[in-house]
Amino acid sequence: MGVLYEFRLWVCCNLQTMNPSASAPKNASPLAHPNRFHHVALIGKFQAADTLQDLHGLALFLSGQGLEVSIERETARNTGINDFASVDVDDIGKQCDLAVVVGGDGTMLGVGRRLAKYGVPMIGVNQGRVGFITDIALEDYREVLPPMLQGGYDQELRGMMQAQVWRDAECVFEASALNDVVVNRGSASGMIELRIEVNDHFVANQRADGLIIASPTGSTAYAMSAGGPIVHPSVAGWVVAPIAPHTLSNRPIVLPFECEVVVEIVRGLGATANFDMQSLTSLQKGDRIKVYAAEHGLRLLHPVGWSYFDTLRKKLHWNEGAA
Repeated sequence: MGVLYEFRLWVCCNLQTMNPSASAPKNASPLAHPNRFHHVALIGKFQAADTLQDLHGLALFLSGQGLEVSIERETARNTGINDFASVDVDDIGKQCDLAVVVGGDGTMLGVGRRLAKYGVPMIGVNQGRVGFITDIALEDYREVLPPMLQGGYDQELRGMMQAQVWRDAECVFEASALNDVVVNRGSASGMIELRIEVNDHFVANQRADGLIIASPTGSTAYAMSAGGPIVHPSVAGWVVAPIAPHTLSNRPIVLPFECEVVVEIVRGLGATANFDMQSLTSLQKGDRIKVYAAEHGLRLLHPVGWSYFDTLRKKLHWNEGAA
């Protein structure tokens, strides 16, 4: 069951987005809305310039909306914001009903993996470069956030991956990923050879620089640069894309969400596996990397009327110069 059942139900019911405020009476008080938030956690990319000013301003703004505001502990410690309670990520999951993340997609990925199991919805405010999942511009939050905080938002569930590294019948590393799991040749100059299985069925041995297993969310990241397709986030599937394969007929493939993919290191020194480019482990010959659907997914909230195609057009600079 878990996220797979939820994801299938989401797709089958054609609920790519939900607008919980749609059925509310036009003149109803927003305070009475059942989806209004009460306790929000603020998490920031504290390495960026002007972070203190931006985060503190947003915290004051959220407080002014009648919300209890807490600051994620590392964010508070690194910015010096001390006029709000500080909490760690696990406490956010237990105590808060919303997380607002200021940063780029990397910040969202890191926090989202830890919050997914708690089901806390997340809003992304973009302070990074691209921002596929942080879709509210920093300069726009004062206009965009108030209706969302009152319950007027579109919601979507993003599927996640769980990965394990097995060595001599023992799991030696485990991590989750929202974007992708990447097996690559590391710092070695030669290709590595990988054996690929899907649901215990042998698929092929591939010689390449590596292999990417990406979610629909990750299909616009590394997998896209390796020639993989863009997969709409409502599609329940994975992209498996080789990196610079020796045999050019080894092409990316889209697999059903419920598939388990196993990648075995057949040959190659210095191979590594990374998860959302944030967790990394070294691999040895014979190691088997198992990738399958995680139990939990990530809840993302967007302004009402949000469209994935608008995001693609803006972030990938499609249709530039058109009237």
